[in-house]
Amino acid sequence: MPEQSRAADEAGFVRRAAVAGRFYPADPATLEQMVRGFMREASPSRWEPPRAVIAPHAGYVCSGIVAGAGFQALSARPQAEHTVYLMGPAHWLPVYGVGLSSASAFTTPLGAVSVHAEQVRALAARGRPYSLSDAAHAPEHCLEVELPFLQTALPGCRIVPMLFDDGAQPERIAADLGERLASDPHSIVVVSSDLSHYQPYAQAQKVDRTFLDAVASGDVATAAKGQACGLQPILCLMILARQLGWTAHVLDYRNSGDTCGPRSEVVGYGSVIFVP
Repeated sequence: MPEQSRAADEAGFVRRAAVAGRFYPADPATLEQMVRGFMREASPSRWEPPRAVIAPHAGYVCSGIVAGAGFQALSARPQAEHTVYLMGPAHWLPVYGVGLSSASAFTTPLGAVSVHAEQVRALAARGRPYSLSDAAHAPEHCLEVELPFLQTALPGCRIVPMLFDDGAQPERIAADLGERLASDPHSIVVVSSDLSHYQPYAQAQKVDRTFLDAVASGDVATAAKGQACGLQPILCLMILARQLGWTAHVLDYRNSGDTCGPRSEVVGYGSVIFVP
């Protein structure tokens, strides 16, 4: 057992990797090589290091190259103890708002990522829409697939794992997080989301480009009509960006027809950064 994972076990309940060997390699050396390769292939960002990233969460063979663009930009942040508000959609179990985790750490083949327990407790103490939802986190892939990228781009970061469903109230969450993000320059947001699902290639490109244009321009009303499985956390991030004066830039867009499959039914993937 890696030393980080052993230490996390001693600290308390650990959320174990659920999709290693399926969405990404289970072998640590292979996984690290793949993640670093995706980040190296990305064109260098011409903007300041971001405060937030939207990245896809499909299997790495399909979406890893797109995710690599956002995390390559994130890796340019100054070395520090970063807190990452890691947001994504609850695919498997309802959370009735925002599902937090009581785990002390989340593990991947690269080791353990510590949970910022103080921030989790502070949010949970606010009551609805927040709740502790470990059963929803246990099988969930959307946050897990971002962790090897975070471990590579921001080693030593702590996460606040947040699963959203339709009861999440993006405006309320943005209001709760805005002060935290404004007062701590080393706090960032990572939203895990794919875009449109199972449309023909050309139609998916049209739908996804319209959505990404709305995200990049800060048009929350238009984005709210778009197609993304992580729509609620994306809207939350857009509202936060408006509050804090961040601007969004699309780094990459592809779909599964470009990367891993046929073009009759595709899933869209976008990489977006938000900079001060």
